[in-house]
Amino acid sequence: MIEGPEVNILEMFTVNNKTHSMTKMSPLMTNYGRELRMEVNIRRKGKVEKITEFANRMKKVQKEARVVLRKAQEVK
Repeated sequence: MIEGPEVNILEMFTVNNKTHSMTKMSPLMTNYGRELRMEVNIRRKGKVEKITEFANRMKKVQKEARVVLRKAQEVK
């Protein structure tokens, strides 16, 4: 854990909440036996689903654009 008056709160949060490569635990788990409770779930599945929907929509738009461009080339 890092501490001190010159330490930024966000820096402290980031370091203390990150899993250490040697212990495979965060400093909070190592020191207190529990993970930090956060009111906000930053790893929500909803965000991934929205990105997936966007990607699928873009694939559909690109496919439609290819069809239109091919038809336009055939007309000329």
